Amino acid sequence: MLDKFITPIIKPLLTPVVMLMHKRGITADQLTVVGFLVGLLAVPLLAFEMWYGALVAIALNRILDGLDGALARYANQSSSAGGFLDITLDFLFYAAIPLGFILANPEQNAIAGSLLLATFIGTGSSFLAFAIAAEKFKLEKPQFKYKSFYYLNGLTEGTETIALFIAFCIWPQHFAIMASIFAIACGITIFTRIHGGYHTLKQQEADANKAAENMPSSANSEVIND
Repeated sequence: MLDKFITPIIKPLLTPVVMLMHKRGITADQLTVVGFLVGLLAVPLLAFEMWYGALVAIALNRILDGLDGALARYANQSSSAGGFLDITLDFLFYAAIPLGFILANPEQNAIAGSLLLATFIGTGSSFLAFAIAAEKFKLEKPQFKYKSFYYLNGLTEGTETIALFIAFCIWPQHFAIMASIFAIACGITIFTRIHGGYHTLKQQEADANKAAENMPSSANSEVIND
């Protein structure tokens, strides 16, 4: 929900760093992989209740995630392969953080963490499934034109998720309640994405079928007029 407001603010701040990285020969895909590996360090740190160390790893992951896309665009390296790598590793990172809290305190966090992971699957699958169909119909990307595929909006997006992870690390004793509340918000996102995505695609299919039906008649009229 907040991504469309936060992204335009952060994007200009990354430009100087991106220019320096490009001069050093660093590629966007390299940043994506390094950022993912740094983010995974949060899991053992969380498991051993090193909350602020995990917070640093999470923050670095998100900074590198912002830099990789900016670098790809600056260096004209944007590609479907890079977009695929980025979003796949992002979702793996998102799933890893609740796992770290579950490992830290299974008795207190297991149920809420599992519920959060289940709703993450729902938000992720609805997001990616719509992106595939949107590519088929060549839908425009009004808010994220620079992305490699269509971003379907929702109540819980990247900005909200990172804010949640930060809150987890600052107040780990309240993980269960925060995870449960966010899982409900994810449930709302899942519903709105399925409802909105389904009806959007139904309309696109209807428009495509109507256009296909009209094409032969237009062609015939042109032949008669000739």
